[in-house]
Amino acid sequence: MSKTASMVMKIIGASLAFAAFVCLLIGGWQDLSVGMCGMKSRMTKRFGSEYDDYADEELYD
Repeated sequence: MSKTASMVMKIIGASLAFAAFVCLLIGGWQDLSVGMCGMKSRMTKRFGSEYDDYADEELYD
C-alpha cells in the first residue's frame, strides 16, 4: 500500500474509534450522571432474583 492510502486508513480508523467512544458516552450518560450507587441499584433491579417478589417473612408468622 502506498503511504497516502495508509494515512487515509489510519484517519478512518481513528475517526471510527472516536465515533464509537462518543456513542458509548452518550449511551451511558444516564449511568454516568447518577453515579456508581445509582448504577448498582439499577443493575440490582434489572438482574434481581425471581424470588425477590415474595414476602417470605409473612409466610412463616
